[in-house]
Amino acid sequence: MESFHSDLTDKLMDTISKLKTKKECYDFFEDVCTIKEILDMSKRLEAAKLLSEGMNYKQIISKIDISSATLSRVSRALNYGTGGYKKVINNSLKK
Repeated sequence: MESFHSDLTDKLMDTISKLKTKKECYDFFEDVCTIKEILDMSKRLEAAKLLSEGMNYKQIISKIDISSATLSRVSRALNYGTGGYKKVINNSLKK
């Protein structure tokens, strides 16, 4: 698999990590992404949270209207990925 890590993506990640407020995040992502892309990322993150809480595919699909293929990719990343979902869920979503 080809790596997407590069000087350009490093700059993107550095830029995102320096956003300080929710408004700055909204402003940046609305300029960089389509609304659909933002909504899709939001659904993936929520699906990861719900999976980590033990919810099953059928419950998640009916709750957040996500495809089973996307949900499967989220599950695979949650269980076998780099740990990004788990870090975000543990740090900010489970309150």
